[in-house]
Amino acid sequence: MITDRHYRPLYRSREGMIFGVLKGFAEKFDISLFWLRVLVIVTFFLSGFFPVAVVYIIAALVMKPAPALAFSSDEDIDFYMTYTHSRKMALNKLNRQFQALEQRIRRMEGLVTDKEFSWEQRLRSGN
Repeated sequence: MITDRHYRPLYRSREGMIFGVLKGFAEKFDISLFWLRVLVIVTFFLSGFFPVAVVYIIAALVMKPAPALAFSSDEDIDFYMTYTHSRKMALNKLNRQFQALEQRIRRMEGLVTDKEFSWEQRLRSGN
């Protein structure tokens, strides 16, 4: 699983208070959520309502929500990233994987149903 913060994508957290933007930034950059919230609130009061609110809302609209499922491998993460960026590309990748699997199954089926396989099994079993 990818644990290095440089390779983690930036997502809105599904468990954040308001849209999960700040929690997503805190998780991505490995900083304290409390201090990030304090910084945003102080900036909010010092700069006025509109600049901070507008940037926050834009970030909430632009950032994708964190995946709902936990990933068990790097391949799962790669597939998720491919799927979120290009569904057509992800479907093509799945199609190639299933075609390769189907070819393997056909080869195994050909070996198992071959007459020589039957004789080999009989000879080994002693019948």
